[in-house]
Amino acid sequence: MLALIPLTEEQREIQRTARRFADDQIRPYAADWDRRAFFEPSLVKKLGDLGFMGMLVPEEYDGLGLDTCSYLVALEEIAAADASVAVTMSVHNSLPAQMLLRYGTAEQKQRWLRKLARGELLGAFALSEPEAGSDATALRCQAVRDGDGWVLNGVKAWVSSATHAGVIICMARTDTANDRKGPRGISAFIVTPDLPGFSIGKKEDKMGLRASPTVQLHFDNLRVPNANLLGEPGMGFVYSMQSLEHGRLGVAAQALGIARAALEYSTAYAAERKQFGKPIKEFQAIQFKLADMATRVTASRALLYAAAAAKDRGEHVTQFSSMSKLLASETAMWVTTQAIQIFGGYGYVKEFPVERLFRDAKVTEIYEGTSEIQRVVIARELYARS
Repeated sequence: MLALIPLTEEQREIQRTARRFADDQIRPYAADWDRRAFFEPSLVKKLGDLGFMGMLVPEEYDGLGLDTCSYLVALEEIAAADASVAVTMSVHNSLPAQMLLRYGTAEQKQRWLRKLARGELLGAFALSEPEAGSDATALRCQAVRDGDGWVLNGVKAWVSSATHAGVIICMARTDTANDRKGPRGISAFIVTPDLPGFSIGKKEDKMGLRASPTVQLHFDNLRVPNANLLGEPGMGFVYSMQSLEHGRLGVAAQALGIARAALEYSTAYAAERKQFGKPIKEFQAIQFKLADMATRVTASRALLYAAAAAKDRGEHVTQFSSMSKLLASETAMWVTTQAIQIFGGYGYVKEFPVERLFRDAKVTEIYEGTSEIQRVVIARELYARS
């Protein structure tokens, strides 16, 4: 695996650990989990025991306190085995854990962040709604102050991992219905499934990432204590956008893992499959496909590592993050398409892994900001930074 930005020995050991875990605990079962749309809950604690559920959380809160690149290296290895498991790990690390770390009170960190870092609780993030996707400021979920707490009403959509989550960071409006303040009128709340008025709604029957449950959440007069307000009132949307920089790098690593796996399967298959009396790797048409696949995978990894390094230096990486997510997700879709072409008819059947990789790749161009939204962000940053 070519990395233009060299890894440290510690990062290589993290990579080896993640790969061993993926080979032993994930890869042998991924196809079955996909067929059954089955989420394996034991993986959360197992990943937590390795420190992989708190990679970016400081040691004082039971995390590993590692750099962004180390986290993405591990995430790529998990995604290469099963992107569904990588989604669970990515959402948990990038959104609820990071938001609690950056904006939580000391009591909130003690109560929830430690357990998240240890894998004793699974985290989820609820921003989107049925009528609020790319335009997330159009969300309708309302939070009304009532005594020493808040009452939430509304529906959240496309919430990954929520069926097993113990902590969900939820965005809701705290302005009044007649005084919309756009992004400044949205607040962040820590919602737990034991609160009265919380229920899980429709589970989506998805094309890909089938072992990662995606559901709607229903809040019916859900009472949330004031102690569960995360950060300042009215700042939830701002917090979400800041945290999505981490999330988009995570999606880029997921997409990279999918693309790399498709390349590896294609390279092996091309050496074994014979047509016209010789392995198909000897045909120039196949060689060109493999060469282009390898080039795009390597370019995606180089941009991802560069973005991670810039983030760890404290630089502004909004544009870098969107570029990395855009390139890696479109690479995953393109590479898996070529992989199916190399496998031919076998690539179109579920017996062979590239069919699942193709289905898993598509959503990386959609969630945590579509490719179109990423281009909008990149273009705006060209002028903002000029």
